[in-house]
Amino acid sequence: MGYAIKIYEAFREYGEEKAKVLAEAFEELEKRYPQILDLPTKTDLSETELRLLKEIESVRKEIKELELRLNQEIENTRKDMKEVELKLTQEVESTRKEMKEVELRLTQEIENTRKEIKEIELKLTQEIENTRKEMKEIELRLTQEIENTRKDMKEIELKLTKEIEAVRKDMKEMEIRLVELIQSATSKNIKWLFAFWVGQLWAIAALIVSLFKVFLG
Repeated sequence: MGYAIKIYEAFREYGEEKAKVLAEAFEELEKRYPQILDLPTKTDLSETELRLLKEIESVRKEIKELELRLNQEIENTRKDMKEVELKLTQEVESTRKEMKEVELRLTQEIENTRKEIKEIELKLTQEIENTRKEMKEIELRLTQEIENTRKDMKEIELKLTKEIEAVRKDMKEMEIRLVELIQSATSKNIKWLFAFWVGQLWAIAALIVSLFKVFLG
């Protein structure tokens, strides 16, 4: 363990990491070959130094190879990261394009829907206007029909009034004739004629009432 520390201190000026590797290598040699410490001759020390130098050189090569592999791995990782970044950038760009296309389609759909709503509104407005016109025409026709019916009723009323007036005149003439007949007839004939003409008057009155009910009711 003492030689390892000495080696570490001796080579530390060439680099902390390298001195540490040499010390660890020598420590490993001490563990594998503990008899090295028991050989104090210069020849053994020279051989030991040579082996250590070879080991150190081998370790340096391994370190360089490891460093090279790590650099290659790092470079490959960077390339992979760039490829992934490029793919993700392309995906993001594609997604943005798709979003713009979807937005455009939705905007067109909304615009078409608005146009359809306006067309439907216009059609309904026209239908309502046509319905109002038809209602006004129907109202006008009904008003004319009512006016014509009123005129017809007035004409019928006038005709019935004239008929009633004529009937009244006939009744007065009939009354005059009856009075003349009563004055000139006998008592027996008077009773018979009176009953006959009273019956006729009641029949005429019933006919007039029926006409009123038909034309005015």
